[in-house]
Amino acid sequence: MLDRLNQALEHIERHLDQRVDVAELARIAATSEYHLRRMFSALAGLPLSEYVRRRRLTVAGAAVLAGRESLLDVAVRYGYGSGEAFGRAFRAVHGVGPGEARRSGAALVSQPRLSFRLTVEGSSSMRYRVVDRPDFDVVGLKARVPLVHSGPNQAIVDFVRGIDPQVLERLERLSDADPRGVLSVCDGLDPSRAEGTGLDYYQGVITSAPAPEGTTVLSVPAGTWAVFTTSGPAPQAIQELWRDVFTQWFPANPYRGRPGPEILRTRPSPDGTEADAELWLPVEREQG
Repeated sequence: MLDRLNQALEHIERHLDQRVDVAELARIAATSEYHLRRMFSALAGLPLSEYVRRRRLTVAGAAVLAGRESLLDVAVRYGYGSGEAFGRAFRAVHGVGPGEARRSGAALVSQPRLSFRLTVEGSSSMRYRVVDRPDFDVVGLKARVPLVHSGPNQAIVDFVRGIDPQVLERLERLSDADPRGVLSVCDGLDPSRAEGTGLDYYQGVITSAPAPEGTTVLSVPAGTWAVFTTSGPAPQAIQELWRDVFTQWFPANPYRGRPGPEILRTRPSPDGTEADAELWLPVEREQG
């Protein structure tokens, strides 16, 4: 898997002055567009589209400083329809406009080329199972929140804190299928997984009971799920579980992610310093 991802990265480098087709990158990586975007974001720490943009503007920055082409020619070569659009994108990455950079020889920001390597660290074996589930409903409270790649998501924190504990207790009594209890469910993520794009966040339960007034129903079709469990210090153990799933489990197993909600069940210790967690991710078996 990592070899295929590196081949996709090489394709990006050869086409920075052309349109980079994500479907072609997925074909090279022998996976789906959805899984490629998800894997890239988890491994690289930034969305695929943002990496391409930064690499393109890094190379364009070198062309601006070289001074052999007009700024408009550089803009057009790297896919910008006007000097104004190129200037905005250039300033967003480098902090200065292309004209100022050329006149002053300003220091620019460089996005290094990425390559993925497998590092064997002797970590403990991951506990997981793969299960097929019929369709089910998540019933609960919903908020539209921005995607945050690192650190706490304050919008989610504020949303959860604003829920009446009695409402959660009533919901928990409706839970009648695994994973049991009140769950954190993320759905409707933007395919780019860019920082700040929106997602639907639910605090809810899986139940066959009618939805109480004031709640929202998320209907989830039948499919295959990879279920991962961990225990340890909170929130480090959960954050490390997410990291290990995408850096260790997916590259080593014949599965890829598929569209669908991501479900997390946590059970904190009485003092809140430890937690047991169960992470459900929608998957499908790789073809071939």
